[in-house]
Amino acid sequence: MDVAVGSTNPVKIDAVERTLERFEPTVMAVSVDSGVPEQPWSIEETVTGAETRARRALEATDADYGVGLEGGVARLEGVPGLSLIMWAAVTDGERIERGGGPTLSLPDDVATRLADGAELGPVMDDRLGTDGIAEADGAAGVLTAGLTSRTQALGEAVACAFGPFVAASDDRRSTAEDRNS
Repeated sequence: MDVAVGSTNPVKIDAVERTLERFEPTVMAVSVDSGVPEQPWSIEETVTGAETRARRALEATDADYGVGLEGGVARLEGVPGLSLIMWAAVTDGERIERGGGPTLSLPDDVATRLADGAELGPVMDDRLGTDGIAEADGAAGVLTAGLTSRTQALGEAVACAFGPFVAASDDRRSTAEDRNS
């Protein structure tokens, strides 16, 4: 299984590799534009960015699948404040599937800076005195005290988006095995 990931961010690549590990994928990083702002501000923008990354990664390679991952922020109905959201999209060139990862509440001081036009990664770096948090544990890791990480959170989105592609083949295999028993 050859998989093209629409990003060169090592955390995104690692999330795909870990999630698909049992399929022994060959994962390649492809630098593509998401087609959305650096800081997506809604579920729609975040999903669109993931879809665009997936399509562009597949188009740039001869991979079997293109995967796009996008983190964004959104105000969710019934949930106070601003939330961090993560979405993945997977395409085989004929269809596209989407999956969401965990949603985390952002602290008010972070939300205020984002509302003023800042991007989450640099805001978290400023807050923590770090550099490159988006390519490490990310806000997800910091805001959960390590109960999850950006890799794990993005991996959940990948699993949900990739699932429909592999579940169909697993269902056929299980049915064939049942008939042969």
